[in-house]
Amino acid sequence: MVSKGIIVEYLENGKFICASVLEDEEKRLSLLNQNNREIKLPRPRVVHFSKTAGPTGLSRDGLVSFMQKSSADRETLSTEINLQEVWQLAVEETDDAFDVDLLVALWFGDNVSDDHCAAFLRAVFQDKLFFKYKSGKVYVHSPDKVEQIRLQQEKEKQKELLLENNTAGLIKLWESGVSENWQGQETCLQVLRDYYLFGKEADQQDYARQLLKRANLTGPHDIYELLIKAGVWQEDENTPLLRQGIPTDFPEKAIAETEQIVSPSPERLLEEGRKDLRSLPVITIDGAATRDFDDGLHIEKKGSNYLVGIHIADVGYFVKPGSALFNETLQRGTSIYFPEGPLTMLPTALSEGVCSLLQDEVRPAVSFMVLLSPAAEVLEFELVSSIVQVNRQLTYTETNQLLDKDSELAALASLSQLLRRHRVNNGALLLPYPDINIHLHGDGGIDIRVSEADTPSRVLVSEFMILANTLGAQFVAEREAPGLYRSQMPPRKRVIDGFEKDLFKVIRQRKRLSPMSLLTSPKPHSGVGTPQYTTVTSPIRRLLDLIMQLQINHLVAGKGVLFNKKEMRQFGDIVLNTSTRANQARYLRHRYWILKYLKPKVGQRLTGLVIDCGPRRTHLLLGDFLLDAVMSYNPSIKASPGDIVSVKLSKVEPLSNLIKLEW
Repeated sequence: MVSKGIIVEYLENGKFICASVLEDEEKRLSLLNQNNREIKLPRPRVVHFSKTAGPTGLSRDGLVSFMQKSSADRETLSTEINLQEVWQLAVEETDDAFDVDLLVALWFGDNVSDDHCAAFLRAVFQDKLFFKYKSGKVYVHSPDKVEQIRLQQEKEKQKELLLENNTAGLIKLWESGVSENWQGQETCLQVLRDYYLFGKEADQQDYARQLLKRANLTGPHDIYELLIKAGVWQEDENTPLLRQGIPTDFPEKAIAETEQIVSPSPERLLEEGRKDLRSLPVITIDGAATRDFDDGLHIEKKGSNYLVGIHIADVGYFVKPGSALFNETLQRGTSIYFPEGPLTMLPTALSEGVCSLLQDEVRPAVSFMVLLSPAAEVLEFELVSSIVQVNRQLTYTETNQLLDKDSELAALASLSQLLRRHRVNNGALLLPYPDINIHLHGDGGIDIRVSEADTPSRVLVSEFMILANTLGAQFVAEREAPGLYRSQMPPRKRVIDGFEKDLFKVIRQRKRLSPMSLLTSPKPHSGVGTPQYTTVTSPIRRLLDLIMQLQINHLVAGKGVLFNKKEMRQFGDIVLNTSTRANQARYLRHRYWILKYLKPKVGQRLTGLVIDCGPRRTHLLLGDFLLDAVMSYNPSIKASPGDIVSVKLSKVEPLSNLIKLEW
């Protein structure tokens, strides 16, 4: 039982507080502390009990003043204690645990007072090098322990100095906008970069938070602005790409291999047994900005039938399994096309150079020679290692303009429409979705345009690519060789027919599709309308296509299987992982530029397509930008899925991926 009036001390936020006991409630003490507050404190929290009661007869204010003076006197007294000298005496003893009074006597002598004991404990808590207080006892550290603590304290001191130095550097950089190197700057900025990108997953998130707090950089994107000022990042840095960990630079070994690759001569290619198809009128049809040409087409009449050549750049001729270039494709998985420029799967010297089917250049290819009936039925096909030379390089726009004038293009277009009809009859869902085209100007301007995805020229190319992909899958499957096959079960619910173009209906159907799978054995692909399917037509820009091309090349050459099922399964995992990361980076980056375009338009009204309505939220598609948005439900607004509505743009934050709309 602790008597009323006894002065005790306890710790609060690392600071000693004096208090007078008002009542002992067994497990808790009712106290009046030096801050004139009455509290109930668990008994174990008390560090020191005075042996005698405090002065009697004082008013409450008088008692508080007494405790405040006692606390100040004890704090002063604690600074006079040399703990090292006390430790040197105590460490010679065999025991390592002492009563407080005994150690206090080593410094103050035999006449030990409550103030002496309280001052000593304050010194022990302030300097933890020599002693440790626990449960009413003071423990003496061994010399080894003292040295260990001393080293740790030195590290903490250096860490604190570095923290102060980095904080000062950050403040100066933030205020001046000028990057002046300071010691530790590179590491400091790297820590902040990682924290901005990865948050709680960053290795040194605690240190980053300390830096930001001390430098008073508390805004959600202060780090972003800081790194731009430091020259670490550029304006509009592609942070979605950085967050996905996708390589942006090619390793030295891959660059060295690229530098050794030259375009082979026709003579060399012929000596290797390739079929010479240079005389064929091969054309490429791509977007105006395309630089990596994967595929070309040609058509010729064979009696009443048509021989169509689908010629694919033979990337596997240059990129061999086990090479540094091949290993890098495993890291990237795909080329990613951002508004500011592409991040290619292969170095541009290959993707836009020796691998690309450039006009008038001799190139090794894998040619699908397909004999089609006038009704676009596949009568026979052959896969050959070939040499091709592109005769014409057309854009989609140019092709659309030539369809009525050019007999070859007209024949290809007519067959492509028939091929499409066959697929729809087999259950395919075309589900055309517009393309969003974002053009960035050098002066910072942004143009955004929505274009149709199923123009005649695009349908022409896509149908023959789908045909080649289907035949490539058939070729591998018939030889019972492992592959990477895309598969999709029928839709969970079919709500439209195959040729439906209405955007709202297309979106509704897309939401009801079954998930796609990537398998090593063939299965039907409901969405495409084929018994088996893969992709082989874009080996410059897609890992899956390159893997399948390498497998096909080995089979065509009569060398059997190149990759076994286990290896294909591993490649499949890589393809899924890299494509998921790439798609996420692409989606968020396109969204960033659209939001940046919209930011100056806050306050304007936009047109939206209602996709779905819930009790609290309405899901919209801003059709002029193909931008998904969610807004609060308003019971006074009668809007149903499929309606076109007018909404007000109220807030846009591109870096936060934030858009707010009002009715």
